Amino acid sequence: MFSTKFYVDTTRKDSLMLRITNNRKKVEMSMGLKISPDELEAALSGSSRNIRLEKMLASWTSQIKDLMLELTDKKEVDKDVKEIRTILQERLLGITLTQQPKEDTPNGNFTTYFQNFIDGKENKGTKGVYKHTLDKIRLFDSNIDKKSFEDIDLKWLNDFEAFCAQTASKNARNIHLRNIRAVFNNAIDYEITSAYPFRRFKIRPEATRKRSLTVEELRKLFDYPVEPYAELYRDMFKLIFFLVGINTVDLHGLKEITRDGRIEYKRAKTHRLYSIKVEPETLEIIKKYHGTNGLLCIADRWSDSRNFRHQLNKALQRIGEVERRGRGGKKVITSAFHELSSYWARHTWATIAASLDIPKDTIAAALGHGGNTVTDIYIDFDQRKVDAANRRVLDWVLYGKR
Repeated sequence: MFSTKFYVDTTRKDSLMLRITNNRKKVEMSMGLKISPDELEAALSGSSRNIRLEKMLASWTSQIKDLMLELTDKKEVDKDVKEIRTILQERLLGITLTQQPKEDTPNGNFTTYFQNFIDGKENKGTKGVYKHTLDKIRLFDSNIDKKSFEDIDLKWLNDFEAFCAQTASKNARNIHLRNIRAVFNNAIDYEITSAYPFRRFKIRPEATRKRSLTVEELRKLFDYPVEPYAELYRDMFKLIFFLVGINTVDLHGLKEITRDGRIEYKRAKTHRLYSIKVEPETLEIIKKYHGTNGLLCIADRWSDSRNFRHQLNKALQRIGEVERRGRGGKKVITSAFHELSSYWARHTWATIAASLDIPKDTIAAALGHGGNTVTDIYIDFDQRKVDAANRRVLDWVLYGKR
């Protein structure tokens, strides 16, 4: 029967790892957390102040034991250790890879693995983004279906970027390059290849106009006398802001408020766990739009979060003064927020937080950015800093209190 052990790899910026051993063969998998060895030891011994980390480790350990029992019942105790890792990655972390490249393909066929990577994604939007990249790759390289990971070298990346530059902006082609890098990282995790051309190839973003509202503009939006149909959408924008820029797919999927008054969810995009304190103003909106199929009524009205997001953005961009123009006096909305979308709430929260001199690492932890993001979510002290930061932002926007 296989055995497991949690440990911290100090050579990988204190990444929490799980070592899996079966029939004298070992594999490892990253658990997506960055903690110190002392934090892990305290959590495993039950003496940590980090209750959430203790609960997470206990949950993972329980699921590992369940798999052990399943394999014993099925008489599959000699199962290949890599297959065991694949099962645990899906159960513990929500990472799915439906197929593996053919074993007789040296280093793994690049496009075969890329397609398998796409197939393993559950979100339709994410699938579409990666498929667009794969289509772009095939348009650039007519022989790509015959190539392995080893063939994708520094020159290939430079040539591909130059090809994309003919029709796409810097940031648009960076999306393709980041997608390729994600596939490489995944292939390395599965020990399909050791090739990594991104060691010498840097993806440098181009500065773009920030998508955020000023405090004055945000207050104007919150107080604007919108038409009855638009009140729901304006309130959902407020709720997104109050919840530190939560993504619409995650807002749509919320189920409950915890007993200690928090919204806790696994972000659909990154599979990272988030915990946000429900402030009184947030609770007021939630109660106003309480749902049956989920925490909010938007889950009752829209079965697909993408449809909800589309309608939300459309309504936000129509908020403004109403004028009558032309012979028939046709009603025209002169929108004051014609570029507004749900994503602006996230940028706006971060911009306002920075204006209040809230430390960058706290803002990063709140948004899920930076090297210590996941650690911040689980460490009580840092989480309290995020809670305090959100309260300061709300007090400034809603009541003018710095």
